[in-house]
Amino acid sequence: MITTITGNNVYLITNFEKQKKREYKDKYGDLAVEVIDCEEASFARIIDAIQSLPFLVTSKLVVLKNPSLRKEFTDKFEQSIKEIPDNIEVIIIEPKPDKRSKYYKSLKTMTTVEEFAELDNFMLTKWLNEEAKKRGGKLELQNTRFLIERVGNNQQKLSNELDKLITHKPFIDKEDIIDLTVMSPQSTIFELVEKSLMGDTKRAIKLYDQQRYQKVEPQQIIALLTWQLHVLAIVKTAGDRSPKEIAEESKLNPFVISKAQNLAKKLTYKQIKDNIAELFKLEVDIKTKSIDTDRALKGYIMGLNKE
Repeated sequence: MITTITGNNVYLITNFEKQKKREYKDKYGDLAVEVIDCEEASFARIIDAIQSLPFLVTSKLVVLKNPSLRKEFTDKFEQSIKEIPDNIEVIIIEPKPDKRSKYYKSLKTMTTVEEFAELDNFMLTKWLNEEAKKRGGKLELQNTRFLIERVGNNQQKLSNELDKLITHKPFIDKEDIIDLTVMSPQSTIFELVEKSLMGDTKRAIKLYDQQRYQKVEPQQIIALLTWQLHVLAIVKTAGDRSPKEIAEESKLNPFVISKAQNLAKKLTYKQIKDNIAELFKLEVDIKTKSIDTDRALKGYIMGLNKE
C-alpha cells in the first residue's frame, strides 16, 4: 500500500505520520518503522528502504519525506514502486508537489493521494473547541475565536497554547488567554492596521511600540504591513465572493480572508491603493535616505486612515 500526503497543514500531516508510526511500532516493534529524509539520503538508500524485505519483523512502514528532491527517484518512480514487496507500506510526504509534473500524475494514478489543507475559519474554530474538550478543558465559543485571532491560524501553535492554558486551569477565560499567550506578529499587525484605519491611532502606535519592544525589526513590520494591505486589496477586488472562493483562487488561508473581509468593506479602493503606494515610498526612503525609521513608520501608521 502506498499513500501520498500533500498539503500545507503541517499539524495534520505530522499527526498522521505519528499515528501511522505508532500503529506499526505497537504491532510489530521499533524495527518496523523507517523514516527517510530524502534531502539527505541517496537514491540507492531510498530504493533499499522501500524494496528490501523487512528485517526481523513481518511488516514494515517506510516514510519518505520529500522524495521529489531526488530527480533520479522521480524519473524512475513508476518502476521503483512496482518492485515494493507486499509487506511494506510506504507513505510519501510531498507537501507542495508540482502538480504539472509527470511525477505528480504518477502519484495520482499509482498511489492513494490525501491532501491536508489548512482549515477555514469555521472548521478551525470547531477543531479547537473539540480539542479543548478532549484534553479535559473548557473553552467557550467566543474565547475559542479570540484565541485564534490572537495566536493565529497555525494548528500546531494553537495546540501548544491550548496545552499551556489547560495546564494553568481547565476552564479557559479571556483573561487567561491575554495573560498566558503572545499575540502573533501577523495578528498584531492586522489589529494595528485595523485600529489605524478606523481612526484609533493611539492604540495602533501602542501596538507598534509593543512589536519593537519584542525586538521585531522595522523591515519585518513593513513586510507584515505589506502583506496585510495585499490581503485587503485581494478581498476588496473580490467583491461578494465567499472566503472559500477567494482562498482557492488567491491561495490564501480562508481564515485570513474571512478576517479581512469586514475591514475591507469599510474601505474604498482609493484608500487601499494610496496606502500601498505610500508604504512602497516609505520603504524606498528608509533604504536610500538617512531617516529615523521608527518615526517614519509611526507617521505612516497615523496617516493610514486618511481619505
